[in-house]
Amino acid sequence: MQIQFLGASGTVTGSRYLLTHRGRRLLVDCGLFQGVKELRLRNWQPLPVEPEDIHAVLLTHAHLDHSGFVPRLIASGFKGPVFCTSGTRALCELLLPDSGHLLEEEAAFANRHGFSKHQPALPLYTEKDARAALVRMEPLGFDDPFSPWPGWNIRLTRAGHIIGAASARIEWEKGSILFSGDVGRSDDVLMRPPAPCAPADYVVVESTYGDRSHPPIDPLDELAQVVSRTAARGGVLVVPSFAVGRAQSLLHCLQLLKSSGRIPDVRVYLNSPMAADTTAIYGQHLDEHRLSAHDCTALRKGATIVNTVEESKRLNALHMPSIIISASGMATGGRVLHHLKAYAPGERNTILFTGFQAAGTRGAALVAGAKKIKIHGDYVPVRAEVCQLSSLSAHADREQLLSWLAPQKSARKIFVTHGEPVASDALRLAIEERDGLPVTVPTYRDIFVL
Repeated sequence: MQIQFLGASGTVTGSRYLLTHRGRRLLVDCGLFQGVKELRLRNWQPLPVEPEDIHAVLLTHAHLDHSGFVPRLIASGFKGPVFCTSGTRALCELLLPDSGHLLEEEAAFANRHGFSKHQPALPLYTEKDARAALVRMEPLGFDDPFSPWPGWNIRLTRAGHIIGAASARIEWEKGSILFSGDVGRSDDVLMRPPAPCAPADYVVVESTYGDRSHPPIDPLDELAQVVSRTAARGGVLVVPSFAVGRAQSLLHCLQLLKSSGRIPDVRVYLNSPMAADTTAIYGQHLDEHRLSAHDCTALRKGATIVNTVEESKRLNALHMPSIIISASGMATGGRVLHHLKAYAPGERNTILFTGFQAAGTRGAALVAGAKKIKIHGDYVPVRAEVCQLSSLSAHADREQLLSWLAPQKSARKIFVTHGEPVASDALRLAIEERDGLPVTVPTYRDIFVL
């Protein structure tokens, strides 16, 4: 078995791992690169193997940094199936067409306003490409062994990160390898804890928070403070949020705070039709999370759903305390950019980030204290309060990652990926010091024979 690291090396985006064995090639995850331009350009670069020579794709979950390159791969010639859980397929039905639509919108906007260096600017893929990709997705059950080809055996285990998220254990005649995917928290607001995985000879583990521990702060307390002081100033709270997972956590927390009288009864706008549709999917997968069917219904009623572009534009002229939750979570695109243009210059307002911000994103720049940000070719001054909540992250921290790795003490090698360089190296050191195992932090396009 050979593995090549085609993404998520030195970065938290672009998750892609190519396995080659007995004449078959399996691409584990097929994600988009996001963040700094150098990474985004990799989405346009050809893979080291022709797409038609890849026989199948296996997705650990639906977030775009793990699934968002699938339409481009298929449009480039990939002919095989895309294996995933039913929850991942359901979420991809929302995420991938939306991604294609946004890519088309961004290219059209750049062409209208002439700020792209490319004439004309083209989308990486289209909404039509994304919908065509959905036909290729074949759902697998959790804990059900699956053999795509002779000598290959796959088993998916719940990872607890979002609906459908899985860790993938792959066996062949002489060994096994375990891919963590994104590992959820044992104390997550919404999701149930990740299930333990059987030991494997090799392990590929994410390290998003490999250099830190989540603070022992109640997310409700932290969120209540931000909402209350923004409302006291008469400001608008803009929350860039991932439509899948994070938006539902926020809605649930806000509902709990309102019902207990801990925050003012300000109106909440969910400017993401996809997030509203995602909430319905939570109702179809009650075994994966902590909410009841009643809770899932209540989430949808706790916010004003904004569907049309005209309704979205009206949100940019609010004159009373309000909360706007809108994608994308790192402020890399989507409707939230228009809200940032409208509210970032106002001192009464607040911009709240609730998860990890990859290097090179607007979210990372804002959290770092940027006094202006570039949106649609223009620089927007930032006078609003900017803050970040770490208590709502859906990723395991260092201690939780080490706990997830506990059954793997006999592994022959651990590969640490999906993290910024400092985070990945910190987790490498922690694993070596605790277990004495050989650990490698692979670089982009590294190849190993297992």
